[in-house]
Amino acid sequence: MAITLNHTIVPAHDKKASAEFLAHLLNLPVEEISHFVAVRISDSLTLDYDNWNKFESHHYAFQVSEDEFDAILDRVKQASLRYAADPMHRKIGEINHRLGGRGFYFLDPNGHNFEVLTRA
Repeated sequence: MAITLNHTIVPAHDKKASAEFLAHLLNLPVEEISHFVAVRISDSLTLDYDNWNKFESHHYAFQVSEDEFDAILDRVKQASLRYAADPMHRKIGEINHRLGGRGFYFLDPNGHNFEVLTRA
């Protein structure tokens, strides 16, 4: 059997609101797993949100299709979220075109830096 990542813990100030925030933007399901609130990324991967008081921000990158990219960017814009072409958020309101694809970054309410890209 190949090794695959099954889940990772995402620290949050409010696990339910944070999971629902990401799930809405990526159009993914939310489920409760034990005491976690999880966003199901694929059949084999969940991001398991948990309440923590203190934590550093993390980076999570999601490779999506061109159509999914457009839909996610539309939802980010509809939510009036700031997004940028670069991970340091200097090119606000722009997307990048690395490796012939498209990408952008946005922050969640916990300060995690999410990236959406069409080419890895």
